[in-house]
Amino acid sequence: MKYRQKMNKIVLTVTGEFEGARADRFISDKSDISRSYAVSLMENGNCLLNNKACEKNYKVKNGDIFEISIPETEQPEIKAENIPLDIVYEDKDLLVVNKPKGMVVHPAPAHYSGTLVNALMFHCKDSLSGINGVIRPGIVHRIDKDTSGLLIVAKSDAAHNGLAEQIKVHSFTRKYEAVVVGGVKENGTINAPIARHKTDRKKMAVSPDGREAVTHYEVIENYSKYTHLRLSLETGRTHQIRVHLAYIGHSVAGDEVYGNGKPKWLQGQCLHAKKIGFLHPITRKYMEFDSELPEYFEKFLKSIK
Repeated sequence: MKYRQKMNKIVLTVTGEFEGARADRFISDKSDISRSYAVSLMENGNCLLNNKACEKNYKVKNGDIFEISIPETEQPEIKAENIPLDIVYEDKDLLVVNKPKGMVVHPAPAHYSGTLVNALMFHCKDSLSGINGVIRPGIVHRIDKDTSGLLIVAKSDAAHNGLAEQIKVHSFTRKYEAVVVGGVKENGTINAPIARHKTDRKKMAVSPDGREAVTHYEVIENYSKYTHLRLSLETGRTHQIRVHLAYIGHSVAGDEVYGNGKPKWLQGQCLHAKKIGFLHPITRKYMEFDSELPEYFEKFLKSIK
């Protein structure tokens, strides 16, 4: 299935009060475009500054003119599919689902069926938030394909907005468990900004130009070649846990992108979103959910003892 694209044009002119701001920050402040998407537009040649290519860290000057071409994607039809869901909680505003490892959250090229969204569309019918469009109805936050665990889905726009605001101000409780390579001796915190990898655009990396990212980790148990960790997030950057753990030399076991291959007996990475807590966006009641470690995780722990 192919996308057909049109281009929407936006023209922004820098005025005196913005002089000295970074280009990506200026674009974000003057439009509905996020900083990360602004950077993507620059990198793909869709953002010109005074008719020339622009760098994200350029300091804007009074009178500068940005011409931004935003691709408008004609999106494919996404079909409801009768795929079983492990629903931990559900009411008229939201649901909490325990996603299995190997399931993609929302449709994308090469994954237009078999996703969590396909399953949600069958289960919820028309009761899903439409804020993120037809590709990601109800999806407020994501976890990786090969990460298992808890995920909140919004069934109304009001619930979506309330949950998104909590994510924005970092008031969500998000705790993960992982098995990592090597011996981690003590608890700690990783505070290192994350940005898109400079040469491999499918990966993320620790970078001084990145967005703030903070991960706390706690040792549950040490094994001869691995460590079982509990992790909590202050921020929610793409691949944050995997990037941060690889950065300190303890990649997630089985992570083929940021690690060094995987044990033959482990299918995928050993990372599970175990606990999630939040204020219900409508009732304002605090809710917290905990999931059991999945079978693959337990079997791996037994194999390394």
